[in-house]
Amino acid sequence: MRILLSNDDGVLAPGIQTLAAALREFADVKLVAPDRNRSGASNALTLDGPLRIHSYPNGDTAVINGTPTDCVYLGVNSLMRPRPDIVVSGINAGPNLGDDVIYSGTVAAAMEGRHLGYPALAVSLDGHQHYDTAAAITCRILRALATEPMRTGKILNINVPDLPLSDIKGIRVTRCGSRHPAEQVFCQQDPRGQDLYWIGPPGEKFDIAPDTDFAAVAQGYVSVTPLQVDLTAYAAQDVVNAWLAKAGVNRHGE
Repeated sequence: MRILLSNDDGVLAPGIQTLAAALREFADVKLVAPDRNRSGASNALTLDGPLRIHSYPNGDTAVINGTPTDCVYLGVNSLMRPRPDIVVSGINAGPNLGDDVIYSGTVAAAMEGRHLGYPALAVSLDGHQHYDTAAAITCRILRALATEPMRTGKILNINVPDLPLSDIKGIRVTRCGSRHPAEQVFCQQDPRGQDLYWIGPPGEKFDIAPDTDFAAVAQGYVSVTPLQVDLTAYAAQDVVNAWLAKAGVNRHGE
């Protein structure tokens, strides 16, 4: 199995390095990741300038000022030859649950892999300690995919409780929960009296029903949520068409 491995925490982050070591026991791994932490970068792609890379002696590649999406794009289209069989993003330091997937660079890297035509996994740890647990779970899933391919065309967003592997209760297939809106902004002043603004923490959990990713991880289960690139709300198309007709928006000359 040929794996393109990326993340949003940076090339030297403990999560990606732990996962790379585990994957290299049975797979051909090319690690291409940002040179620094790019958490929250979502699907940003660098179009206003060139990208430079730095290669480490072990073959890992850092993309200077690159986003997670940049890294996967470069990895698939230039840096990994032959091309990968699958794109894996992670292990992220901290969860990517519910609405977090909108902002997550970890999920975005996997989404770019899927957009480019490859199966893709995003892996996050609900904490900062048991990266070995998340690595073991990821290896288990990848070995299963190699034996029994799953052709859903979806991204698998995997969130692992921060527990020893022996304490993991199992794996649940889940849906994204949701949070209350994030509303906090912190304002400070620099030494010259200019305002500085900091984005506050995410909103509190709102939808934590038993079938959500929030609930599974809280109960000690690995959460696997299928995600898709197509954001079309098909069920709302008839509603929008009816509204356009009723509101007269489609009338010519008005």
